[in-house]
Amino acid sequence: MSSSITISLPLDIYTYPEIPLPEVWTIEQLASKAALTPDEVATGAQQAVAALLQDPRLKAGATVAVGVGSRGLDNLVPVVRTVISALRAGGLCPFIIPAMGSHGGATDEGQRQVLADYGVTEESAGAEIRSSMETIFVGELSGEDAGDYVGQKVYCDKNALSADAILLINRIKPHTDFKGDIESGIAKMCVIGLGKRFGAECVHQYGVNGLRDLVPRIARFLTSKLPIVGGVALIENEFGKTCEIHPVPANQVAREGEMALLAHSRTLAPHLPFDEVDVLIVDEMGKNISGAGMDTHVIGRGFLPSLKEEEWGKPDVRLVAVLDLTTETHGNATALGLADLTTKTLIDKADFERTFINLRTSGEGGALRGRIPLIMPTKEDCVRTAYGICGRKTSQEVRFVRIKNTADVQYLEISAALLEEARQNSHVRVMEGARTLDLNRAPNP
Repeated sequence: MSSSITISLPLDIYTYPEIPLPEVWTIEQLASKAALTPDEVATGAQQAVAALLQDPRLKAGATVAVGVGSRGLDNLVPVVRTVISALRAGGLCPFIIPAMGSHGGATDEGQRQVLADYGVTEESAGAEIRSSMETIFVGELSGEDAGDYVGQKVYCDKNALSADAILLINRIKPHTDFKGDIESGIAKMCVIGLGKRFGAECVHQYGVNGLRDLVPRIARFLTSKLPIVGGVALIENEFGKTCEIHPVPANQVAREGEMALLAHSRTLAPHLPFDEVDVLIVDEMGKNISGAGMDTHVIGRGFLPSLKEEEWGKPDVRLVAVLDLTTETHGNATALGLADLTTKTLIDKADFERTFINLRTSGEGGALRGRIPLIMPTKEDCVRTAYGICGRKTSQEVRFVRIKNTADVQYLEISAALLEEARQNSHVRVMEGARTLDLNRAPNP
């Protein structure tokens, strides 16, 4: 699958060659919770499975569909491998299914390839992978918990339904599109992941308010109707490193147990150490980093007016420039419209067929975030142009920040205008500088 947009404008006439690249300092944000060691990851995953094995449906010889998603979770391969091994040790017969909605171009092989790109293969995980976009109708929402969604049809992956039990592996974190009691986690994977493209579209047709209100209802419906035994939930610290692993039994999916884990994860979420930024440079974006390519909480903007609420608030970022796509996103530039400037390199790498499938599935959010930013010839032109149009009288006044991506904010590069503020922050360490910004060098030392 490939699709491209040809850029033929003389892009160099729109740049600011007279503006020099800024001097920058490297700073480090300090983690509020340490990452787990490899041994602690293995132990945490084993203990989570042991807790879920108390479910009476997990009898010896039972087949278990293990759902794995399409995000770049830290320690994904060792966790999947450990979960599979622990299930086998319990006398069960596990296999893996991709649980990722319409990702991977909404094809069987595309979703298998997404898993492979994250290192999850039959060899690395020790289990068969069964990938299919075919879903089966499960039923319709009814009763008091259905609320305004009575009659909503619900679908589930056919391979998941072929198993005696279903177990999901996912990270619990704030969603990039809305705020609610249940956001990204086990419940969302039940509904969007197992629902495949058709199930995802059924939910997204209601917009972001539907995501917030409908996903928990469908998740509770599914756990009451299907042999979903729960999930192994990962929580990551500010720098995208696994710091906790928890079991979420079926009776806690989209309920108090998962709600509490989400509330806890908010305290550990990635963030910038500054409330006001004039120019934010993001080296790369992609679906492996965030569902919106960039974490909206980190960049301080969501661009979803139907939420009928304020944007995330802080940080207040005037201009965002994103320079490139990750390899793992396979050309999917979903939500590129969150940025104000980008590069011809990124546009040339974008697979717009894959991107538009994801945008269409995302409903109003896809349309509102699918716009094309200003396209600059080079990365350096992005910086110079942002400096030229950010509204500051002099370059020395520009509050400039550069990060690798929105999941990797441990090390940042900043301009002199932010240096004193960084030195006054007890959670920040100034490491080195000054030096002229070099976009071919990673922000980390």
